[in-house]
Amino acid sequence: MNRRQFISIAGLSSAAMLFSKDAQARLLEGTAKYSHIKPITGSWIEFQHHLPNESEYWDKALASFSADQWRRKIFEMKEVGMEYLVLMSVALFGKALYPSKLAPQMKLGCDDPLEAVLGAADECGIKFFISNDYWGNLHDVEVMMSDSEIRELREKSMVEIAEKYSHHKSFYGWYFPNEAYLDPYFSDSMIRYVNDCTDLAKSLTPNSVNLIAPYYIVKAKCDDFFVDQLKSLNIDIIAYQDGVGVNHTKLGEAGKHFKTLQQAHQKAQKSRLWADMELFYFEQGTKGNLLPADFNDRILKQMEDISPYVERILCYQYIGVMNKPGTDIIAGTKESTRLYRDYTKWLRKHKK
Repeated sequence: MNRRQFISIAGLSSAAMLFSKDAQARLLEGTAKYSHIKPITGSWIEFQHHLPNESEYWDKALASFSADQWRRKIFEMKEVGMEYLVLMSVALFGKALYPSKLAPQMKLGCDDPLEAVLGAADECGIKFFISNDYWGNLHDVEVMMSDSEIRELREKSMVEIAEKYSHHKSFYGWYFPNEAYLDPYFSDSMIRYVNDCTDLAKSLTPNSVNLIAPYYIVKAKCDDFFVDQLKSLNIDIIAYQDGVGVNHTKLGEAGKHFKTLQQAHQKAQKSRLWADMELFYFEQGTKGNLLPADFNDRILKQMEDISPYVERILCYQYIGVMNKPGTDIIAGTKESTRLYRDYTKWLRKHKK
């Protein structure tokens, strides 16, 4: 039990006779019930989704957002405890998502959405990891990581982004979005890609904290080879995808894989271990639009499962999958407002 919970309960002592022993026990149980479960303290965010067949329910709304609406969306996420936001991409389909000299800009309702969200994050104290990629064909990850022309474009964009936006105090670090996976180890090309990105990121923004989010944790191993790979990766944070939403991992089994990863990270003594927890399910079973999962039946169990093994739980993702009810900045289905209500109800009970 934390201190505020103790004070709150102690304040009731003068009226203790109003409660039976059973009622007091239930109150104590209620305050302690979630004490071991970490809340969601960050989320991925995007201006447009990289796979349009998954985002029919929110892309159109996001495309129309003004600078003010993006500002209010950032504050909305801060309200539910988001301390970190991870920008998924700075380019899509051959177009830049910010004013760039490197490619035509995608037409959106906000002329510079990256400036809008970073400015809002400055105001409310959110830390941003800024993407450096999706300048090529994102369906071919190996090419994205190793092609020399894409690498040149990616590096030029990092220079441009640092020049335009790194003055923001919310510019916390970089996110390298080409998804690595465990099979059961990282590929050599992935390690080179991450280390090359980090070298440039540190030269442009020396104090940056940088992040990747690999997937397929069901293959995780804690052996000398994987520990040596972790030691060789020059990355500050690895937020592994739990895989429940994409059906890589069965509900209730992610914890054992994160336990294996925790053991490997402890041996490597290198990168911090976070989680990238999936809030969605597929509309058509294994494909189609991403829809909000039920909080009590699924998401809470995911949080409980992985909490003992990670420093923080980030989610994929608030945008499109969770929305505050009754606003003009809803991007997603009505179930997204139900998820917001259910999560915030739990969060109020959980807060210290």
